Amino acid sequence: MWWLGFNLSVALVVGFIALCGVAAETGVVMLMYLDQALNETRATRQATGRAFTRADLNEAIMLGAVERVRPKIMTVVAIMAGLVPILWSTGTGSEIMQRIGVPMIGGMVSSTLLTLLVIPPSMAWSRDGGCLRTLCRLRRKSIS
Repeated sequence: MWWLGFNLSVALVVGFIALCGVAAETGVVMLMYLDQALNETRATRQATGRAFTRADLNEAIMLGAVERVRPKIMTVVAIMAGLVPILWSTGTGSEIMQRIGVPMIGGMVSSTLLTLLVIPPSMAWSRDGGCLRTLCRLRRKSIS
C-alpha cells in the first residue's frame, strides 16, 4: 500500500476484510485435510495393530499438506488473475477498486505462505503434545 501511495481508507479496509475471509477459508480447509489424513493414518495403524508414533504423525501431516498444495496454488492464481486487471484499470471507480484489490493481491502471497508453511508444523506441534508441554513449563515458571 505504501509502495503504491495508498492511504488508509474504507475501501482498503474492505480489501483487508475480504482477504481475512479468504485466508480463514483456506486455513480451515488445510486443517480439514490434515485432520482427515491424520484420522486415516491413525485408523490404518489401529487396523494393523501398531501404535501411532510421532513418525506416523509427521507422515500423516505431510500427506495432508501435499494434498492441499495444488488446490491452494490454484485458488491464489485464480484470485490474483482476477484482481490484477483491476490494478491497471483507469475507468470510473477504478481508484476505489484498486484500493480493494491491493490488499487482496499482496495478502494472498502471505496467506499462501501461512497455509503451506506455518499451519502444518503448528498442527504437528499441537498434536504431538508440544503445546501442552510448553504451557505446563510456562505455568511452572510463573508459579516459582
